[in-house]
Amino acid sequence: MKNVPRETYIENPSYEGFSGIKKLDLKDYFLTQENFELYEDSETGVLFTNPQPLKTLDKYYESKNYISHTDGKKTIFERFYQVAKTINLNNKFNLINDVAKGKKILDYGCGVGDFLELMQQKGYDVLGMEPNPTARTIAQKKIGESKVVSIELKNIQQKFDVITLWHVLEHIPNLNETIIELKNHLTENGVLIIAVPNHESYDAKYYGKYWAAYDVPRHLWHFSKNSMEKLLDNFGMKIENINPMKLDSFYVSLLSEKYKGNKLGYLSAIRVALKSNYFAKSNGEYSSLIYTIKAR
Repeated sequence: MKNVPRETYIENPSYEGFSGIKKLDLKDYFLTQENFELYEDSETGVLFTNPQPLKTLDKYYESKNYISHTDGKKTIFERFYQVAKTINLNNKFNLINDVAKGKKILDYGCGVGDFLELMQQKGYDVLGMEPNPTARTIAQKKIGESKVVSIELKNIQQKFDVITLWHVLEHIPNLNETIIELKNHLTENGVLIIAVPNHESYDAKYYGKYWAAYDVPRHLWHFSKNSMEKLLDNFGMKIENINPMKLDSFYVSLLSEKYKGNKLGYLSAIRVALKSNYFAKSNGEYSSLIYTIKAR
C-alpha cells in the first residue's frame, strides 16, 4: 500500500499542545505499511505519532488479526496472547483488590470484556466503555448488554472507586481532555490504573523502529516513567506505585521479530524478552508498566 502522502505531515507538529523534535522514523508494520514519525514533547517528554490520522483512524483497526478486538486463538501470536491474557487477568485482580477502597469499577476501553467478566464474578459493580462495535458486542455477551457502553465518559453521571485503562491511553486522540474526565470520575479515594508500553525498556531499544509496541498510528502517544509522571503532574495527579507486566516483553518481541522479517525468530524473541526482564529487575524498565495513580 502507498505511504501516507508527505503533504499530510506537519513540519513542526503539535497535537493537544504537545510539540517537540523528531526522534524516529516508523512504519505501520501491522497493517498498511505506511510511514510515520515519532516526536518528543519538549515539556513532558511524551512521544507522539506524526501524522495522527484522526479522521480515518478507524481503518487502521479494520483487521481480523487485531487480537484485542477478537477472541482469536488460531495463530501462534493469538494463542500466546490468550495465555498471557489469562495470567494477566489474575494479576490485575490481585492489584485492584489491594488498592481499591470500593467495589465500583469502570474499565475504559474494555475490549472483549474478559477483565470485567472476572471482576464481576469477584463481586465488583462493573461498567465497560468500548467504542469498537465488534469488541463491544462480544463483551456485552459476557457481562450484560447494559454493562458495556459506547457513550463518552463526560456523559456518564456517576463516579468510580477504580478506573482502569489496560493498554488504552496510548490510543486516545483527545488525551488531555480524557485525563481530566478520568480524574473527575473518581470518587474521593478513587484510584486510576493505567497500563502502557514503556519505550525505555531493553526490548524497545533493541528493536528500535521495529518495536511492535510503537504500533503506529494506532498508538498515538508513547510513554516512559518520567514522561508519565510529568504528564500526570500537569493534571494534579501523582503516581503511587508502578508494577510490571512481565509477559508483554515476550509477546512484543515475537511481533517485533515478525516485523523484522524473521519468520523463525521465536528463539531470538525469547532471548530478547528474557534479557529485557532481567535488566528491568534493577532499573524497573519493563516492556509494559502498570501505574497506580491518585489525585493529589
